[in-house]
Amino acid sequence: LGVIMNETLRWDLNISKCIKDANRTIAWISRNVISKSIDVMLSIYKALVRPKLEYCVQLWCPAARHGNWATILELEGVQRRFTRLINGIGTLPYSERLDRLQLTTLAELNGA
Repeated sequence: LGVIMNETLRWDLNISKCIKDANRTIAWISRNVISKSIDVMLSIYKALVRPKLEYCVQLWCPAARHGNWATILELEGVQRRFTRLINGIGTLPYSERLDRLQLTTLAELNGA
């Protein structure tokens, strides 16, 4: 499956790899995508970025009840960073950007 864990069965390595890959993809998108309209960027996000954050999430899901708020905020930071790139809504507060894009926070999506 390509999921990484350490000898104590913790998923920290996998989560950091997912975050790193998603951030690398966001950097590539910000350099190479000319039209940063809502429709274009939302399609790109759903096709290229979010799957990197959601791959095997049922297995390693960082539930808030286990005290993983730092991990959850790191994952959420990826989505925050991407939504800031979108023309017309990039300067709005994060919650408003999510409302306009009809997205949920990753914590809500993962059931944290």
